[in-house]
Amino acid sequence: MTLAITDELLARHKLSRSEHAEIVRILGREPNLVELGIFSVMWSEHCSYKSSKIHLKKFPTAAPWVVCGPGENAGVVDIGDGLVAVFKMESHNHPSFIEPYQGAATGVGGILRDVFTMGARPVALLDALRFGDPKAPRMRHLVSGVVAGIGGYGNCVGVPTVGGECTFHPAYDGNILVNVMCVGIARADRVFYARAAGVGNPVVYIGAKTGRDGIHGATMASAEFSEADRSLRPTVQVGDPFTEKLLIEACLELMETGCIVAIQDMGAAGLTSSSFEMAARGGTGIELDLDAVPLREAGMTAYEIMLSESQERMLLVAAAGREEEAFRVCRKWGLDVAVVGRVTDTGRMVIRHRGQVVADLPVAPVSGASPVYDRPTAPLPRPVPVVAEAIRAPLDPPQALLRLLGSPDLSSKRWIFEQYDWLVGADTILPPGLGAAVVRVHGTRKALALTTDCTPRYCAADPRTGGMQAVAEAWRNLVAVGARPLAITDCLNFGNPERPAIMAQLVAAIEGMAEACRALDFPVVSGNVSLYNETDGRAILPTPQVGGLGLIEDVARLVRPDAARAGDRLLLVGESTGWLGASLFLREILGREEGAPPPVDLVVERRNGAFVSDQMRAGRVRACQDLADGGLAVALAELCLSAGTGATVDPAPSAEAETGWWFGEDQGRYLLVVPADHAAELLAAAAAAGVLARAIGTLGGDALTLGRHPPISLRAMQRAREGWLPAWMGETSGAKG
Repeated sequence: MTLAITDELLARHKLSRSEHAEIVRILGREPNLVELGIFSVMWSEHCSYKSSKIHLKKFPTAAPWVVCGPGENAGVVDIGDGLVAVFKMESHNHPSFIEPYQGAATGVGGILRDVFTMGARPVALLDALRFGDPKAPRMRHLVSGVVAGIGGYGNCVGVPTVGGECTFHPAYDGNILVNVMCVGIARADRVFYARAAGVGNPVVYIGAKTGRDGIHGATMASAEFSEADRSLRPTVQVGDPFTEKLLIEACLELMETGCIVAIQDMGAAGLTSSSFEMAARGGTGIELDLDAVPLREAGMTAYEIMLSESQERMLLVAAAGREEEAFRVCRKWGLDVAVVGRVTDTGRMVIRHRGQVVADLPVAPVSGASPVYDRPTAPLPRPVPVVAEAIRAPLDPPQALLRLLGSPDLSSKRWIFEQYDWLVGADTILPPGLGAAVVRVHGTRKALALTTDCTPRYCAADPRTGGMQAVAEAWRNLVAVGARPLAITDCLNFGNPERPAIMAQLVAAIEGMAEACRALDFPVVSGNVSLYNETDGRAILPTPQVGGLGLIEDVARLVRPDAARAGDRLLLVGESTGWLGASLFLREILGREEGAPPPVDLVVERRNGAFVSDQMRAGRVRACQDLADGGLAVALAELCLSAGTGATVDPAPSAEAETGWWFGEDQGRYLLVVPADHAAELLAAAAAAGVLARAIGTLGGDALTLGRHPPISLRAMQRAREGWLPAWMGETSGAKG
């Protein structure tokens, strides 16, 4: 029977009439319902990147240390001695807004599978969370559920959550962001790829049984919300971290046996995406028998089986004749396992169910020939710089600093990370809350430095500069702990790309990021694009989230921000012009969100970072803090709180420039802690290198003194910084989220 293709049916599948016409052209006939469902998920924004693909090509993706760039499940970089780091960042935004616990938990599960499907053992997780106005309805409920979901899944699987960030802004009231990054370690000769090969080789399903949860999750994530969409809970998957742990161990053991030809996790679009992507990458075809798929619900249709996004499932191609080896390993770990198909040389996906062919599709057009849109863009507004001297601050610097430390964005996130097991595995060296996280490469003297960074208010003011700054800040955070930055992953979170203003933000941010990556030799090796992040036409702030990875060759060279000592000198590297446009000071103290963000001079970024790295290698730097939100005053406070000692800092250059001096957010700056007998030597080296550096104070005492202002006790700063989040979350007791 021919399927009646109505506008309503296409709308349910998020397909346009022109896309339907292209499907008919490819097939030479109308699709049946199973085939239409397959096209809808494979051509969804979430799976096909049809609005961003042409712009993603602008990213630099190669370097001598890059083993595998974008296009596989995760990026791979060489870290020496026969080892590689495998990492990626993904989003689970829409599901986490609908059902925060399961949405966040399954986001963790999905990114873990992206990494271990490459043959790597996951060693670290990081999260980047963006929530709405703390006063907004449901916001405490969303924060509580997301944090519990991330912690619950990661803790049970046994992978430490070692870092990340969490900020608040009303633009995320109707569409929170939950971005999760995973890092794993593998042997360089044991990296696995998702390329089906070997005609006649069996296609093997392993993991949890398939249910009806998550059907059309990929298409749901490729459309904007309306207030009515909170009823979409059936499209949110349900996770089981204990099964995930078994799956990790089974897959890594299978890889050691050598009986696997290819492997792919069943993530977005489930069995559909995993089978089509493996066949497309391998240039082969696959015949699938859905009657062999392990099911947990009775009466499931072919449509439901193919589109289910049930969690903790993998699809692999085994070497012919070695199926029983795979079966033995899976049974050992208590996992369902079944041969569900064979590799063919036809270039087609032929799917059978209950003795009938329910779909017969060419692989390449479904997987790789989705429509690619060069969507129109609108001119972006040019923000006007804020003149720092014109700012009349209502608070003196000590009062303003305490206000900033207690603000939602800068307040301690201890309440969050104490719910995460960041010590499991015993390789976490620097915990959450101290800048970049540092994780030892087990059994070696090497360590990985990891960070997530983005400043959405900069991106809203100027997306190109904001994208550039996100990359540069990640680079600085890695340099600040003594690491050599290697590569980034990203998660590009934007609103509806069909709106020219939103598309302009996306294009500009990508171009800014690409420019920074080229200048800093910091390639993009993996990533994710999450569009349609808006509700009822209200978009989030543009949020091109960056996850950075760097290498510390010897943990003895780690520069800890908490290693500062009384008597050490404070040196400021980089130029301070007092830039207050788009600053946190302007927003939190004056209630104003305006102005151009601070410019990013990539030549200066690289020169300053290289100089700081050289001084670290020379043993002249005891501790380092990069300057970001809140400027110099906040960096000083964070350094003092980390080290448990106060500081006396020289006055601002002039009374007129004081607000900008303490709170300006000029880029490319580092606060160095240097033993007193090395200070002059370091300053001379800076002058010789053409780097602006100046001594600004000395550590010691139990208070921070900013120039001529009254001292601020460590206790007062600690109280301000630690108080807001637990107090806010504590108000949920007995309340209706």
